[in-house]
Amino acid sequence: MRHDPGASLAIATVVLLLLPNTGGAAAGAGALRDGQHDFDFEIGTWKTHVSRLLHPLTGSNLWGQYDGTSVVRKVWNGRANLVELEADGPAGHLELASFRLYNPEAHQWSLNVASSRGGSFGVPTIGEFKNGRGEFYDQETFNGRAILVRFVISAITANSCHFEQAFSADGGKTWEVNWIADDTRVKD
Repeated sequence: MRHDPGASLAIATVVLLLLPNTGGAAAGAGALRDGQHDFDFEIGTWKTHVSRLLHPLTGSNLWGQYDGTSVVRKVWNGRANLVELEADGPAGHLELASFRLYNPEAHQWSLNVASSRGGSFGVPTIGEFKNGRGEFYDQETFNGRAILVRFVISAITANSCHFEQAFSADGGKTWEVNWIADDTRVKD
């Protein structure tokens, strides 16, 4: 397969345009919000219900349903955290780990996810929280195609939160949601 540098540049430009605006140099360093404790709301144990599109970007509408537990632990006084998710359903067993790391220079988070089946981290999604909503993006290859990935954390309360992941195969013009998780805090 021939590498097209123009296509790579175009996709990289789209990813940069989709990333939330952190203020840039014109806004001055004082305008950037310190987000190192953005995930503190999630520290603890959660019941999770996951809906996963089984065959993304194929036109399929077949979803797998899973129920389980997500445990989030603070690392480095909140500048990082570790998520362990385990869930089961008719479509099988999910066992995922996510290491989220805050970059104090960029004022952004990288979300690094691994499956127990894969044994390595995938491409990190990068982004930040604004107005109670986290948005994170990356570019990766899926089934031999360059795609964009968007991960959104929303509807955040003290006892619940909502997660959605979507893929775009057309440079961000359209998005197909393929992962939905609704978490409810487990009371101590």
